[in-house]
Amino acid sequence: MERRDTLRGQKMVFPRKHTQPARPMTQRRSFRRIVTAAAVTILLLPAWGIAAKKPDIAAAQQAIIKLSPRVIRDGRVTGLSVALVQGNRVVLAEGFGETRIGSGDRVKPDTVFRIASLSKAFAGTLAAMLVEEGALSWDDRISAFIPAFRLKSAQAAANVTVEDILSHRVGLPFNTFDRKLEEAIPYPLLVGQLSKVLPLCDPGDCYSYQNIAFSLIGDMVFSVTGDFYSHQVEKRIFHPLDMDTATFGRDALERSDSWARPHVYKSRRWKAVRPNENYYHVPPAAGINASARDMARWAVAQLGHRPDTLTPGVLRATHRARVATPDQLRSSAWRRGRLRDARYALGWRVYDYAGEPMIFHAGAVEGYRAMIGVLPDQDVALVMLWNCENSVPAGLFATVIDRLLGLSAKDWLQLDKLRARRR
Repeated sequence: MERRDTLRGQKMVFPRKHTQPARPMTQRRSFRRIVTAAAVTILLLPAWGIAAKKPDIAAAQQAIIKLSPRVIRDGRVTGLSVALVQGNRVVLAEGFGETRIGSGDRVKPDTVFRIASLSKAFAGTLAAMLVEEGALSWDDRISAFIPAFRLKSAQAAANVTVEDILSHRVGLPFNTFDRKLEEAIPYPLLVGQLSKVLPLCDPGDCYSYQNIAFSLIGDMVFSVTGDFYSHQVEKRIFHPLDMDTATFGRDALERSDSWARPHVYKSRRWKAVRPNENYYHVPPAAGINASARDMARWAVAQLGHRPDTLTPGVLRATHRARVATPDQLRSSAWRRGRLRDARYALGWRVYDYAGEPMIFHAGAVEGYRAMIGVLPDQDVALVMLWNCENSVPAGLFATVIDRLLGLSAKDWLQLDKLRARRR
């Protein structure tokens, strides 16, 4: 947070001593009580909700309804699904564009997309549930539960904890073995090859985003519960939160009543392709399919309105920042323009968005993109899912957040420029 010196540039004038008679002691004490009471009142105003500015839900809804069709048309996005949450209710859930380009099949709020790395928050949440129950500890060593886990240094491997893998502090280079996963090399073989990788730092000492190493949490879940990771998420999170269309894997996606086909850009046009299975092989990192309506229910729980499923302790644990992520401050125009600080928690990013705390994550796999932002102090959340490799909806995400917070308008979308280039 920025500090502003309100006296900077002003001339300070101090009165000469004894120019005014001293107040009687009783008057001075009374004056101090008044000042103290006033100061306490000012400090407590935000807690009482008097000074806090309410989110502008109407402006956010208007931005979604007005700009989403333009994102589809001028931004050349195939399909988009959006959900806006306030408190314990979904105030907007809408679909725009098509599930498959040229098909005429419209995207709906219940259309299922791959959510890619938004899956990581479910992994952190399941782990926090097991920690709260005493089945797992944040300090548990991975190597004690997974004998196949090795790093180049035996001592380093022995020090990696559950908290380290969920906060990307294993010490491996960024996205270790993602390319090999994309070449269809099985996940267990990739875990076995981690011992050949030269580390960036010791475990716990630096941030380095992972998918393979992150997914070790799935092996940990099986070790302590005797049950598959995906089944534990379904039983403990999907079903209690009524996330009726949320599933794992390609087969389940393709069996959905309405699902968005992934699109890649080839020969100067969008082409629908079959979903790639590779990242489904690391379910904790990127294995979940869900609709915007499902993700809205997840967002309601993240705001604390489903304590029967996600307790306050689970939310505190998963939302608490563990490590700085300075790369996030410059990775896009809206991040450069709005973020003052960026850190990683457990499956979540934690941003300072123009002075407002935001729990966030983005996701990307072939043909799909996704974003979720939770503003706990405002009690609102925003979800966006789309089915093409296009960054334009990310600008809409920032635009809607700006409208919610009443920030000055910035053209994060650049739709006029995109349209002009095609003339």
